[in-house]
Amino acid sequence: MFRHRLIFYVFLMVLLLTACGEKKVKPTQKTPTSPPQVHVRLPMGYIPDVQFAPFYVALEKGYFSQNGIDLELDYKFETDGVTLVGANDLQFAVVSGEQVLLARAQGLPVVYTLAWWQNYPVGVVAKTEQGIRTPQDLKGKRIGIPGLFGASYVGLRTLLEVAGLKESDVTLDSIGYNQVEALATNVEQAAVIYVNNEPLQLRAKGYSVDVIAVSDYTQLASNGLISNETTIAQNPDLVRGMTQAILRGIAETIANPDGAYEICKKYVENLAQADQAVQKQKLTESIKFWQTDKPGYSNPFAWENMQNMLINMGLLQQPLDLTKAYTNEFVGK
Repeated sequence: MFRHRLIFYVFLMVLLLTACGEKKVKPTQKTPTSPPQVHVRLPMGYIPDVQFAPFYVALEKGYFSQNGIDLELDYKFETDGVTLVGANDLQFAVVSGEQVLLARAQGLPVVYTLAWWQNYPVGVVAKTEQGIRTPQDLKGKRIGIPGLFGASYVGLRTLLEVAGLKESDVTLDSIGYNQVEALATNVEQAAVIYVNNEPLQLRAKGYSVDVIAVSDYTQLASNGLISNETTIAQNPDLVRGMTQAILRGIAETIANPDGAYEICKKYVENLAQADQAVQKQKLTESIKFWQTDKPGYSNPFAWENMQNMLINMGLLQQPLDLTKAYTNEFVGK
């Protein structure tokens, strides 16, 4: 009897050990991990602001890291970003469309990969009492402008051309980014601005103003993402990941602007202490420039218009091959 029990216990132990052995060799379930991260420093061309909400949202939601990108926002001047990307010292920058063509004319191989702003946001604002409501009304007026460069200058020259006017038909003052103060104190009769920004500030201060928007008269290639030919050729997945992360940020901001605004408070210093009504309206007005049924898509017509404008201004000496200046390869269908 004892021998039989011993055999039984030995048999039972063998079964248990076998079962334990089976558990040990059973494959374990893998936990998802983030892809290897590539550090990207991105020049923004302006100070921290709610109009960069799509980037803040994409950072906060992890859209960049999910595409293997460790993103650092760098608020350098626009031209610095173009130069660095053109020299392949950086892979990306946020710039306006005219900067792409001007850079390529100088031999810098930058390429516009994502159209963020679908319409040119530059315009001219004036107090209603000045009677400046159309481009033709600018004749003989004193106009403040950040400087004779960049999107503001191109936008003003576009409005003058629409009116059949020359630069000599107006008086231009370089005033930096003090348009609100210059108009409020009547130092200038009009000022070149971004229509989603300074007019809101002036109205919040109680001034009645009129705005002449470039986008009401023509379509120009506007703010977006650039890379360079080397990065596109050698690391197209990085370009695609960067482009798609930004597009997700834009879509999320448009779908939930209140949530996007709250995220902005983490990235824009003192935003919580600013005039909330003005700042929220700035985001609302900015979103109008991003909305499209083809997110990220570059319109060839807008690039042709921009090139013609730069040639008329004497900033381009001859037409460029526009098919090399921008691509829709990375924005999807």
